[in-house]
Amino acid sequence: MKLVTRAQWGARAYRTPNGATPYSRDRRGVKLHYLGTAYSDRTHDKCDDYVRQLQAQHMDGNGWSDIGYSFLVCTHGYVYEGRGLKRRNSANGNTTLNEQDYAVCLLVGSSGLVKPTDDQLNGARDAIEYCRENGPAGDWLGGHRDGYATACPGDYVYVWVKAGAPRPTTSTPPQEDDMPTAQEIADAVWAKQLASPTAPTGTDPNRSAGTFLRWADVRHQQEMTQLAALSASVEALARIVGQDVDTEQVVAAVQQAIADAVIKVDVDVNGQPSG
Repeated sequence: MKLVTRAQWGARAYRTPNGATPYSRDRRGVKLHYLGTAYSDRTHDKCDDYVRQLQAQHMDGNGWSDIGYSFLVCTHGYVYEGRGLKRRNSANGNTTLNEQDYAVCLLVGSSGLVKPTDDQLNGARDAIEYCRENGPAGDWLGGHRDGYATACPGDYVYVWVKAGAPRPTTSTPPQEDDMPTAQEIADAVWAKQLASPTAPTGTDPNRSAGTFLRWADVRHQQEMTQLAALSASVEALARIVGQDVDTEQVVAAVQQAIADAVIKVDVDVNGQPSG
């Protein structure tokens, strides 16, 4: 694990007594987080600047005694020590939830950079294992949204977490006879499942993290389309309330509004209509 200690990233001293509160029992497991704000990737020499900025926001803006997370993982796969293994985090939503699980934050946002890199997923997996082996933490693994009303850790990270947080796999170079690799075969099989409303699950090493992220892309577009259709239906009904129209006219108006909205979503997402 590429651990960056508090001293190495230049952490401020935490406030006492709250910042020194130890865990009173073993942790159930680990919860994954994202930033919940816009985030842009940066060269690695700027990552410690961002972690210091985040600590200042938590301490000076939120009034917390320290940075809220147990650990943070940058896009380059480095694991930054936050409150660490022994001091109780303040990121999971309330005292009970903070006491229950470690909090590991991936430096990705709700906009801008939203997909974790392979290095970042490896770093997050390192952090999970570090918490389990040295915490101690149990095998439970989830996202901030598990047990707390929030969108955190975002759809991309959450799909990966619910799949068991597998390490990204490295594709084998093509063979001389151009036979597909096991990874390519697995990806082709999973590609057929991308339209499913149910996320792929399991920890089979042939099910790559990239596959889960592609699934999340498709689900996001589906949800945008469904939301646009619902909104268009409501707007269409609102326009004809009080008018002297029959059932067939109402149905036709709603259907046309939905069709127009779905085409607009496809334009917004892909840059051109689907035709």
